[in-house]
Amino acid sequence: MADIFEKLMKNSGPLGQHRERAHGYFAFPKLEGEIGARMKFRGKEMIVWSLNNYLGLANHPEVRKADAVGAEQFGLAAPMGARMMSGNSNLHEQLEKELAAFVMKEDAMLMNYGYQGIMSAIDAICGRHDVIVYDAESHACIIDGLRLHTGHRYVYKHNDMDDCEKQLERATALIEKQKSGGILVITEGVFGMAGDQGKLKEIVALKDKFQFRLLVDDAHGFGCLGATGAGAGELQGCQDGIDLYFSTFAKSMASIGAFMAGNKVIIDFIRYNIRSQIFAKSVPMPFVVGNLKRLELLRNLPEMRAKLWHNALRLQNGLKERNFDIGETNTMVTPVYMKGGLEEATAMVMDLRENYKIFCSIVVYPVIPKGHIIYRLIPTAAHSDEDVDLTLKAFTETKAKLDAGAYKAEMIPDMAEVK
Repeated sequence: MADIFEKLMKNSGPLGQHRERAHGYFAFPKLEGEIGARMKFRGKEMIVWSLNNYLGLANHPEVRKADAVGAEQFGLAAPMGARMMSGNSNLHEQLEKELAAFVMKEDAMLMNYGYQGIMSAIDAICGRHDVIVYDAESHACIIDGLRLHTGHRYVYKHNDMDDCEKQLERATALIEKQKSGGILVITEGVFGMAGDQGKLKEIVALKDKFQFRLLVDDAHGFGCLGATGAGAGELQGCQDGIDLYFSTFAKSMASIGAFMAGNKVIIDFIRYNIRSQIFAKSVPMPFVVGNLKRLELLRNLPEMRAKLWHNALRLQNGLKERNFDIGETNTMVTPVYMKGGLEEATAMVMDLRENYKIFCSIVVYPVIPKGHIIYRLIPTAAHSDEDVDLTLKAFTETKAKLDAGAYKAEMIPDMAEVK
């Protein structure tokens, strides 16, 4: 019998294979200082485009005060236990009611973390006779939820409504053959890597032809899209057609936790059957207090959303004017697509950080195909026009170097030796 750890020592995985040189710089970097558009990395001030702080709430004075008051009044331990047993409170229920009203649903339930929450919700909703139809570019939390599903699942090509309809036909045929089960369609309001919205309105329209329920993960849309910030469904005019609306607090609210909203009877079923919440500690009181304040600001300060979009459009229009490929994004998420290998990508990142003081996330093989590079920029309400202009200048100059082959000869250094 082999030692189960033996294979782990021999194979570090697709990302871990570079850990010795990458750790602390390309992977697991440490940003320091007040959360905002400019922070310190290895002692140097950087313009940061890698924080999910869309509305700039992380260091809003009212938010910081609410967080402090919550911690002082309750401490981090309260409430002790899971919600069902001993971890419930009036404030938890108040936040749920306010969230439900904000996204125009009957009821909502809090979750202590978004990733585990949506995974477990999928498991609670779908039995072995049910069929799931989902978008090919769904987030990892959805994919892991699908792995818990013991029934069939059909994937449709990203935002391809013809293929979605084809998979719904397959799912319907299987349900009719089984003579039991139902269909759940899962997609995202905003796809966090490419920045394009899910085609929610078109999916909802398919309900005229097929019988299914729709679950939308709107982690990036909540607070940022729509007339009031209620998300992609509000923007597309189809919020009523979304049966289960899910979002985290980690993006627009710069916090911890998540929620799912929908019909009261269904939310009650999930509340009493979602294993990741029934058997886990309740959201601590300081986070509940802080999230109530964040939701209040989100509702009452539309200028934060306006500033986010000012910065996002200034950045995106500037990139397009300079002939950068930003794909099909129609949200604030801003991908920049380039060609190049791993060595070129790492050399370019170092140039941006060390010489231009620009910190942003990069995606390369094995996450995407070889020869491709994606920079993922996250504009926020905290950024300034100067931040955008300096970033456009840096990207223009480093892209010219990339195209000229200036980064090809550079090897990945040992980051422990880079000062």
